[in-house]
Amino acid sequence: MPNVIRTRLRVLTAVLGALLIGAVAGCGNSDREMVAVTIRMGANFPEAAESLAVHGLVRTPTLFRRYASLTKRDRSIRYGRYIIPRGASWNEILTALEQGRGIVKRVVVPEGWALWDIVPTVAESLAVPVDSVEAAVRDTALLRRAAVPRGTRTLEGYLFPDTYDFPEGATARQAIEIMLQRFERVWQPAWNDRALELKMTRHQVVTLASIVEKEVRKGDERPTVSAVYHNRLKRGQALQADPTVQFALGRRRPGRVLYRDLRVESPYNTYRRVGLPPGPIASPGAASIEAALYPADVKFMYFVAHPDGHHEFRNTYAEHLRAIEYVRSVARQDSVERRRRAAQAAIDSATAAVGLPPRSTPP
Repeated sequence: MPNVIRTRLRVLTAVLGALLIGAVAGCGNSDREMVAVTIRMGANFPEAAESLAVHGLVRTPTLFRRYASLTKRDRSIRYGRYIIPRGASWNEILTALEQGRGIVKRVVVPEGWALWDIVPTVAESLAVPVDSVEAAVRDTALLRRAAVPRGTRTLEGYLFPDTYDFPEGATARQAIEIMLQRFERVWQPAWNDRALELKMTRHQVVTLASIVEKEVRKGDERPTVSAVYHNRLKRGQALQADPTVQFALGRRRPGRVLYRDLRVESPYNTYRRVGLPPGPIASPGAASIEAALYPADVKFMYFVAHPDGHHEFRNTYAEHLRAIEYVRSVARQDSVERRRRAAQAAIDSATAAVGLPPRSTPP
């Protein structure tokens, strides 16, 4: 048989083989686990094929590329983050890449975000009007599902902080419902029993957890901060939680609470009103919810934060005042040291600029 014919037969066999593999690759696999894969903007088809292979969606990227080329489907892929079922055939994968089928919109909600952070983020990520997200977080059916007290107007605190991948075309209400469902899955049945032991409703637990979430920067302090608030509630003493005042003021970013701020007239001002505020002030994570339910066994009534976020805890007001002065003195020392180092750095820079060696300074 002439070499030319053999070559043509091999090519024809390869073409037919690739077409057959493409038609059936992945078929018959009952495992339909969803796999997330990102096709970056500007990626060529070989790069996309390699990414699919890394995620286990394509076993032989070289044959996959050949099949896509033979079927002329390697030039019109859409970029984005996809959710593709494991075991999908090559045809299914190529259709997804061509039509953008399975593209998802990622929304990241950090712990401690309030609705004023969540709403615009969801709207921007899904490319939907902010008003539609605002309506979703006030949806009466979803509020009933969350079992919030009558008169509660929003789902503040019940949109669980997490990373979400929403499908292309998802509505605002669908996204908010999924976030509420995540909260419901995280909430453990045992937590209901514990709330009853504490004589608290779930709404009260979530409210306290949201305050703990906003107050704590060092994770291991959550149970102790929670204990201070529990101790204050038992004694009928005002919580005096700065984050609730910031919420009452509509302050969307952390900032120092001034004495004049404490005069704000709001049920969320825990300096002027005893007990918990009417509802959560942010979305707490599971660790803060657990801390609200299981506070540390301590008698602390006061705490004050250092600039780096860790706290000094004290039992009495007199001890608390001394702790405040201690924190301020440490902060002043740190400030003086920072200024000294900045001045030394400026001197070193200036001397280096004129070719002189840097001054040696004591450690």
